[in-house]
Amino acid sequence: MERYSEYKDSGVEWLGEIPRHWKLIKNKYLFSESDERNVFGEYKLLSFSKSKGIIPYDQNTDKESSAEDIRNYKVLHIGQLLENRLQAWNGMFQDSSVEGCVSPDYSVFNLIYSNANIKYYSYLFKTDLYIAQWANASKGIGSGFNRLYTPQFGNIVSLVPPIEEQNAIVAYLDKVTSKVDAAIAQQQKMIELLNERKQIIINNAVTKGLDPTAKMKPSGIPWLGNIPAHWECRRIRFIGNAENGLTYSPYDMVDNESGILVLRSSNIKEGKLVFDDNVYVKSVPSKLMVKKGDIIICSRNGSPSLVGKCAIIDNNITASFGAFMMRFRTPYYSQYIYYLITAAISHYKQLFATSTINQLTLGIFADVKMAITMDKNEQMRIANKLEEICKEIDSNILSFERRITLLKERKQIIINDVVTGKEKVI
Repeated sequence: MERYSEYKDSGVEWLGEIPRHWKLIKNKYLFSESDERNVFGEYKLLSFSKSKGIIPYDQNTDKESSAEDIRNYKVLHIGQLLENRLQAWNGMFQDSSVEGCVSPDYSVFNLIYSNANIKYYSYLFKTDLYIAQWANASKGIGSGFNRLYTPQFGNIVSLVPPIEEQNAIVAYLDKVTSKVDAAIAQQQKMIELLNERKQIIINNAVTKGLDPTAKMKPSGIPWLGNIPAHWECRRIRFIGNAENGLTYSPYDMVDNESGILVLRSSNIKEGKLVFDDNVYVKSVPSKLMVKKGDIIICSRNGSPSLVGKCAIIDNNITASFGAFMMRFRTPYYSQYIYYLITAAISHYKQLFATSTINQLTLGIFADVKMAITMDKNEQMRIANKLEEICKEIDSNILSFERRITLLKERKQIIINDVVTGKEKVI
């Protein structure tokens, strides 16, 4: 693609130069906020996420929401712009292609400028340039609780190309991004298959052992089937101790230099601890500090698939664990118990969902039955073999994740360049 023939200084430091014939208009002259409410409950609940966009709520969860819960929710029509005020700094803007209702904490906007394409602004508001502006204009207690309110949104200027160019930009980006998204989906499918393979290998190792010639016996537990004759079936409560995590408020949060790390669901990825989304608090009771060998488990989450994911603390770190987490401490070989819990949880998922929220309670978790070898040498052999196999699988998964990262970066660069006028599509 080529650049435009002439550019001008926008007069806005963070925008820099823009195509000479483009306009700049404050958002309050482009959009008006809609506050239509679902008072009769006729509109169904919608879900809004960065990965899936705006979709019916029942496509994102197995649970239903009662009409009474959503009568005060905001109505969202096709062609309106939706903003998650709490996540504006993360680019959570989207034009809607479905009709329904959304949380009262969201903002719904009508496009009131006649010569404009709503999808152009959906792309524009997710660029790095604008994400930085949303972050700067958001207000609240802490970075995780800041909201972008309508007056602040309205005072930020937006680019306004001629409508013909907006339409061309949207058509071009729809075509290009759909191809990139398809390539990303292929990589994600490979990751899913590798994770499924890894889970099967773990399940087989912790229910059948490593010796294919071992004498077997009925476990009496349907999902376990036959187990090695020298193994035992025990409830989790008899192989360790589980405890719920720390409850804290936004006022307890501090920066990383003066606080204690609180491990949350976002700190677990593919069975490992990650530290790219951290929360720190002023103080923590000593009994809620983790130590090497502890297993932390996501016990509560809005997404059913995330409940039960766990990781082992394999280094000495100064950290606690959050209220939606659980810590399991065992006198047995912890790496083996980690794999054992991983297998058991995958088969007990249906027990974690209540009528109102997905959660793994201490009572349910403690009553889960598992097959276990009491021979610590055998525990170590199983854990070490699984470490070896899982390390290779995780390496392959990492390769696919890197490809996804590169594809997403490429997609974002294309969007940024086109919607800000650095590249010309017509």
